[in-house]
Amino acid sequence: MILSRRQVVISALAVGVAGGTVVAEGLAFRRFVDRFLDLAAQPPYSVPAIDAGTESGSFVSRARGGRTVRWSIAYPPGERTGLPVVIVLHGRGDSHATVFDSHAWGRYLVAAVAAGTPPFAVAAADGGDHTYWHRRANGDDPQLMLLTEFVPLLAQRGLRTDRFGLAGWSMGGYGALLLAERVGPSRCAAVAVDSPALWRRPADTAPGAFDNAADFRHHDVIADRARLSGIPLRIAIGTSDPFYATTRAFASELASPPETDFSVGGHTFAFWRHSAPQQIAFLGEHLGTSR
Repeated sequence: MILSRRQVVISALAVGVAGGTVVAEGLAFRRFVDRFLDLAAQPPYSVPAIDAGTESGSFVSRARGGRTVRWSIAYPPGERTGLPVVIVLHGRGDSHATVFDSHAWGRYLVAAVAAGTPPFAVAAADGGDHTYWHRRANGDDPQLMLLTEFVPLLAQRGLRTDRFGLAGWSMGGYGALLLAERVGPSRCAAVAVDSPALWRRPADTAPGAFDNAADFRHHDVIADRARLSGIPLRIAIGTSDPFYATTRAFASELASPPETDFSVGGHTFAFWRHSAPQQIAFLGEHLGTSR
């Protein structure tokens, strides 16, 4: 059997994780992976040395059909209660842990707060391999899980959840926009997405992203873009990303122009790590003014 370029890299990552390798902090290895998966030019980035304090756990989700959902919350140094919170939705094939290891949002959070960004917590929960963060025909509903189970859990831990921020990449970027459209500006203080998985037609979507054409139309972020009115929005995507053209057109069609980062990069960890400091600063600014 001949393996594809992507299969070879994924196999290498799996071996590294199984052997206890700290893949997230192997910056040289990550840069190699990004170049291997995307031969386009990649942006520079650095990862802060100090990580956030993190709390983790799990719960059995009724909204997800009895599945066990793992979660983590990252806090900047200082007081943990009374902080606003950003919920980060992970990409396809990832989990809540990816937010804090490969994407290093805990580290970027600490650095941002040290530089003057108003403090907030970052939270993430498992949304499934390719659910695309909406109710599926099998009854799995990760969006409902976030609203009716995870947000109350965050409130129980002393975080402010009357209004929250949303973020995500790829599948999670799509999911963050979808959830923001559902709850509106009364609940969502700001949204910052990286490389959102956006399509204009059911025929163009990734395998398994939607149950059928009707499911796509019922959860069409582009068609329902007017629902984002009143929510501060920042969109970042690399110019060689496969979602670039659709995402740039989507941004231009919004009634209120979002803040954007359309710069060199692909659908890679390099671009997402390059983007993280600005995304976190944007979210902190708007969460701070929503108190």
